Amino acid sequence: MEFIQTAAIIVLLILAFITDIKAQIIPNQLTISFFIAAFIYQIATNGLEGAAAAALGAAAGFVPLLLLHLAKGIGAGDVKLFGALGAWAGVLPVLQLLLYAILYAGVIGLILILVNRPFGKRVTNGVASFLTPDAGQRRHQWLQWAESGKKFPFMLAVAPAAVTVWSVFN
Repeated sequence: MEFIQTAAIIVLLILAFITDIKAQIIPNQLTISFFIAAFIYQIATNGLEGAAAAALGAAAGFVPLLLLHLAKGIGAGDVKLFGALGAWAGVLPVLQLLLYAILYAGVIGLILILVNRPFGKRVTNGVASFLTPDAGQRRHQWLQWAESGKKFPFMLAVAPAAVTVWSVFN
């Protein structure tokens, strides 16, 4: 993957991470602008083959997550994010990212279930109290979205998935 593509993907992931963590939303302006920029870049560097590659990559990222969105598993911003990522990265990298993000999301979900069960709360509060006196309060702040019944930001799973994909497969 070329430097410009890698840089665009990194910037997109960082901006999406920040907005998803802060507001649990990935803005349309972000995903659409990166989506359009990917097509412009692909066409400028590879012509019609680049446009086709961007379209296939976008579809590979968009369609599976659209199905998850329709099942109320993720937000629409995540769907558009993966479409933009696919347009930049291509079919195989976006599918690898998708696979690892889902695996990491499953692990995060299991941890949240265990932590929020009565036994899990006692164990995590006990360990936290042992490590630092105010860790129980920090735990509450970090898991605030889970305790309020909200879904956790999918970018918490996408970020380590991106690191995995680009460190293991590149």
